Amino acid sequence: MNYLLLLQFILIPLISAFIGWFTNWIAIKMLFHPREPKRILGITFHGIFPKRQRSFAEKLGKMISAEFLSYEDIEEKIAHPKNLQKLMPLIEAHVDNFLRDKLSEEMPILSLFIGENTRRSLKNVFMHELETLFPQIMTSYARHLEEELDLEKIVTDKVSAFSSDKLEAILYQIMSKEFRFVEILGGVIGFIIGLVQVLIAKLLPA
Repeated sequence: MNYLLLLQFILIPLISAFIGWFTNWIAIKMLFHPREPKRILGITFHGIFPKRQRSFAEKLGKMISAEFLSYEDIEEKIAHPKNLQKLMPLIEAHVDNFLRDKLSEEMPILSLFIGENTRRSLKNVFMHELETLFPQIMTSYARHLEEELDLEKIVTDKVSAFSSDKLEAILYQIMSKEFRFVEILGGVIGFIIGLVQVLIAKLLPA
C-alpha cells in the first residue's frame, strides 16, 4: 500500500511535468513551424512567425526608423561639431598638399609668387571657411539621404526576404535561454500541479 502511494506521489507529478514541458516545447516550435500552411482535419496550421513575417517586418521597420535610427539622429551625428573636428586634420593635410604641390603643378607661374607666409594665410582662410561650410554641407547631405533612402522600407524588405530558417536561427540566437527557461518552467509547473492533484485526491474523502 505504501509502495503504491509512493508511486502515485512520484509518477503522477512526473507525468504532469513531462506534459507541461512538452506542451511548452510544442508551443515554441509552433512559433516557426510549419513553414508553409498545412491543413489537418480541417484545421490550418501555420507557424506564427512565417505567417506574420511581413507584418513583423513592417512593424520592425517602423520602430527602427522612428525610435532607433531616425534621420534626425543621423543628421545630428553627421553635423555634430565633435565629429567634424575629427575630420579637420585630414582636410587640413589635403589643403596643405594642394597649396604646396598641386598648385605648383597646375599653375606653376602663380606658385612662383606665393611664398610660405602666403600659403599659410591661404590655408588658414580655407580652413576657417570649411569649418563654417561643413556643418551646412553635412546637414544638407543628411536631408538628401532622407529623400533618397526610405529606411523603413529597407528594413521591411530585408526582414521580409529572410528565409524562415534564417529568421528562426536569429531569434534562437537572441532568445535561446528564454525559450529554454519557458520549457523548464512548463515542466516545473506541471510537476507542482501533478503533486497538488495527488494531495487533493488523497486528502478528500472517498
